[in-house]
Amino acid sequence: MLTGKQRRYLRGLGHELRPIVQVGKDGIDDGLVAALDRALLDHELVKVKLGDVPEELGDRHGVADRLAARTRSHVAQVLGNTLLLYRAHPDEPVIVLPRGL
Repeated sequence: MLTGKQRRYLRGLGHELRPIVQVGKDGIDDGLVAALDRALLDHELVKVKLGDVPEELGDRHGVADRLAARTRSHVAQVLGNTLLLYRAHPDEPVIVLPRGL
């Protein structure tokens, strides 16, 4: 679980990022999860764009939680139709989070 201080730090890093993955009308399928998993492995911090997401997936916070659960990542931010997900690299993490309170 990320602390508020860590989320703030990640939001600052993610501000200039462009979305790498887009969730569309097909929803959350295995291909999308695989692409997001690879992006998290390569970048650690990934911006995801929400398009026309099927209603059965719920609201944007529900989509963020589902993606985070399927990729074992953390939701750093949900802003408009954009999500920011974080997962430290298992061997060589590049992003060093500030200590929690």
